[in-house]
Amino acid sequence: MKKPNVNKGKTANRKKIFYAVGAIVIIAVYLFAYIIPNLTNKQTEETEYNFMKEGTLTFTDSLNNPITKIDLEIADSDYDRQLGLMFRKSMEMNQGMLFIFPEQEPLSFWMRNTYISLDMIFVNADKKIVTIHKNTKTLSDQSYPSTEPAQYVVEVVAGFADKYSLKVGDKINW
Repeated sequence: MKKPNVNKGKTANRKKIFYAVGAIVIIAVYLFAYIIPNLTNKQTEETEYNFMKEGTLTFTDSLNNPITKIDLEIADSDYDRQLGLMFRKSMEMNQGMLFIFPEQEPLSFWMRNTYISLDMIFVNADKKIVTIHKNTKTLSDQSYPSTEPAQYVVEVVAGFADKYSLKVGDKINW
């Protein structure tokens, strides 16, 4: 009678363990090499938007007397208008973003993913201020609508409109 080969069963178990450990190592390498860096890069993109000066905007009173000037970043594409000032951690008092829309219409903004309280200044096609929302609530889906049709919106740091006594009827130029 032939004796069963006990080592044959042990060898098969060792192969299974070896393949299982190998599969775990391959999965771990994949996670560390591809998935985790992509997640980290996405978080970095969301938190590292910096102001890029693209022009200068002047606020004037209704008689075109200058009130103040700011450095300007422009949002004139669908993507830039949607992104706006989201994910920004800070902005200077002399900086702002000008949103340019293709035509004049009722507009409404919100503060989703926006960490800086803002003053939102809605401006019609004649570049006249029609609505000012001051000290908006950060990280909020609350709607801030224009009271009249607007084609432009200027966002500046909260307190700007009060500091420079901006009011409906004042104008912008850039």
